[in-house]
Amino acid sequence: MYVLRSDNATRFGIKENVPVSSGDVYRRAVLHFDGVFAQYHHSKEQGSNGWELAWAVPDNICEKSSEEALGNVACGFNSICILGDDQRPKCQCPEKFSLMDPSDEYGDCKPDFEMQTCGPENNETENVHVNVYELMRVDRTNWPYGDYQRYKNYDEDTCRNACLSDCFCAAVVFGNDRVCWLKRFPLSFGQRAPNGNHDDRRDSYTLIKVLKGVVDVPVTRYRGRNSGWLIIACSVLLGTSALFNFILLALYRRMNKREKRKKKRSQARDIGPATSTAVELNLRVFTYRELVVATGDFMDELGRGGFGIVYKGFIKISGGDEVAVAVKKLDRVAQENEKEFKNEVKVIGQIHHKNLVRLIGFCNEGHSRLIVYEFIPHGTLADFLFRRPRPSWEDTKRIAVGIARGILYLHEECKEQIIHCDIKPQNILLDASYNPRISDFGLAKLLMMNQTHTLTNIRGTKGYVAPEWFRNSPITSKVDVYSYGVMLLEIVCCKKAVDLDESVILIDWAYDCFRDRRLEDLIEDDLEAIEDMEMVERYVKIGIWCIQEESGLRPNMRNITQMLEGVTQVRDPPNPCPYSVLSCDEYLSCGPV
Repeated sequence: MYVLRSDNATRFGIKENVPVSSGDVYRRAVLHFDGVFAQYHHSKEQGSNGWELAWAVPDNICEKSSEEALGNVACGFNSICILGDDQRPKCQCPEKFSLMDPSDEYGDCKPDFEMQTCGPENNETENVHVNVYELMRVDRTNWPYGDYQRYKNYDEDTCRNACLSDCFCAAVVFGNDRVCWLKRFPLSFGQRAPNGNHDDRRDSYTLIKVLKGVVDVPVTRYRGRNSGWLIIACSVLLGTSALFNFILLALYRRMNKREKRKKKRSQARDIGPATSTAVELNLRVFTYRELVVATGDFMDELGRGGFGIVYKGFIKISGGDEVAVAVKKLDRVAQENEKEFKNEVKVIGQIHHKNLVRLIGFCNEGHSRLIVYEFIPHGTLADFLFRRPRPSWEDTKRIAVGIARGILYLHEECKEQIIHCDIKPQNILLDASYNPRISDFGLAKLLMMNQTHTLTNIRGTKGYVAPEWFRNSPITSKVDVYSYGVMLLEIVCCKKAVDLDESVILIDWAYDCFRDRRLEDLIEDDLEAIEDMEMVERYVKIGIWCIQEESGLRPNMRNITQMLEGVTQVRDPPNPCPYSVLSCDEYLSCGPV
């Protein structure tokens, strides 16, 4: 019996590794679930000690890694692999971490505290988290993967401060060589050196960032002296006032019927008074007949979106003048479209920004659902980018910054946070001065300001959809950041993220060019851009940061805007898809069209 390599060459023969004669023992070979292939022998003599280990490969499974594996070969993320005397791995969570699945001792470990995130508050001061987080030492341990920064000739205090002041840093590995390795979450391929053996890991240790102490949230209970009397009084009053309650109920039902009759009369009129939404948002309410006339019976089609078709039309304003408008007609009358219609009217009507398309009015007559926007004359960014010759480099930079400012307004400066969910060049329009205007909020998802995430069905367009959509994970504003990153690389390269005529995936190619220092390949023969390679590199690095598979590594739109404007530095980004089950190109090939 032999163990063969993948090329059918002999790895070794089992007989050569058996320490005793095969006639004196029973033998068995086992491929364990953790990847260890071991041979055992059992003496044929009575009173033997049972099965004993003859050999095992690999010699140390904890030191083996695989590009396809998530975490260690044997252990999961944030877990430390420790080799046992039987050459089998034991997985251990660090202190202040616990198993995500208590029944799976080889699975991932999760922190038992709130991890540090890179939000707008991190820009106020770099030292604020020094007082909130501390570094916990784990001896004889190394995490050979996941580093994004290395500092030489650092002492331990300097290394500690570098991690504490960096919101991306989850842990740091430090040793006698005075090299400081900054690691990001999730930590992978953790391994501990065996006791008594000389090992490079014995000279190094890991400092893991954890939250200081435990914060208990007190539960306030009201135990007022008069609360009992209040309950008794209310109970007596309600129990002995049946007639009064009946009168109130009758009045409520009568008023409710009156309101319903008013609503029906309002909907029956061709041009009724503005609804509460229209009054509140100062929008114009159109009849369906008005929009049929305005669009010439919907003859001039401008484009198609996920929920409807957009037509060009002309409406009269005060003074008798006509202005061009874009009329979006929902093509299916269904409950979901009704929800999208109300959502879009509410969202668009309350925002005003120079990089966002303005809503003029709507029609909500019978089964007809139409939305009227201002007309943007120069078409979509997709038409502008993917043409020949290439746009000027100055226009490219101005458009990239304008889009970022528009998304920043949606995320942080509206009364209610707005997640667009479908950022792509086809939804960016160019006005008369070629300024970008973000459109099509039919997929927008509102987030109240006291919420941090929401769950929803997969939204967006193939090639721009963030990995979170496929993991049933909470959806945050970082999905727009991911889409913007893909689009930013398209803006720089003037190439489509997904092009059936091309064999190269844009985000993979862009990262390869950045890693190999071949950025000039991305801009081809653009002489303006070649003379501004520093800015080209900055934009490419920002784009790669935005498309990080781990959403916590992506910057927010305020950070992105500052980096685009040159206010803050841009660090070298890591591989955007370092440990994913799906590759970057598989992400691009998934999702709605």
